[in-house]
Amino acid sequence: MVRTQVQLPDILYARAKRVAERQEMSLAELVRRGLEHMVRVYRSDEDPVPEWQMPDGVALGDFRAPVSDWRELGSASLVADGDTDQ
Repeated sequence: MVRTQVQLPDILYARAKRVAERQEMSLAELVRRGLEHMVRVYRSDEDPVPEWQMPDGVALGDFRAPVSDWRELGSASLVADGDTDQ
């Protein structure tokens, strides 16, 4: 087994000590279990997830209302949704 040191903020240390006491285990055991969980969740042997990108748009055709009516139609949809705060 490897021995190591970590630096913890005071509040994190105090909270971790309380959790360990409630679970009737040492702080070292709590830290080991926490690290085991994180290693399972973030598996190092898997390829990293690629950065998310916006999907390509889909052509839906021309607008059915002329540009001059957009303001009126938008306001009408806000009233229909109950959102009158503009």
